[in-house]
Amino acid sequence: MRSTQPRRLGLTSALALAFALVMALFGSVPTASAADPAPADLTFTSDSTTTTPGGTVNLSMTITNHRTYDVWFVYQTIEPTWLTTQRPDLKYTFSGCILATAAGSVPCSGTGPTNLGPNYGSTIPPGQSRTVTLTLQVAADSGCNGNIGFYSYYYAEFSDSTSTSGGPAYTPETRVLCA
Repeated sequence: MRSTQPRRLGLTSALALAFALVMALFGSVPTASAADPAPADLTFTSDSTTTTPGGTVNLSMTITNHRTYDVWFVYQTIEPTWLTTQRPDLKYTFSGCILATAAGSVPCSGTGPTNLGPNYGSTIPPGQSRTVTLTLQVAADSGCNGNIGFYSYYYAEFSDSTSTSGGPAYTPETRVLCA
């Protein structure tokens, strides 16, 4: 009886050799490494992790352009996390919005839960960032001993007609403490 093992080994060797030849002729496709930055990214910081009913916390959002082309357009949403929505006694609103510019801070609009992108101002040049600070106002009659947190998705278009999207990016949680 004839063994089929040498034939299988021969077919496997032939396929491996063919693959190696194709890779040598055409080169391999480069892959993105884990160290490659995203075309743009969104980060959040907070000036405080705690507040009391009636208090405020400033949430700063920074979008950074890692590409070699300008960011022309940004669309961004901000929504409460699921755990935040499970505490109906926590009462809050965004009461202010400031865009940091080279000439100083200027008021911005769009402090509601959607379309925060226009707040970043006009173009964001390559390698630069824009920071918008939202003031989170906790109502005086808010419940306490709960956390308020948000998440955000964004979409950015570049001057070379490419785009990127990202998220969710999470804000630091704010703990509402009893006084």
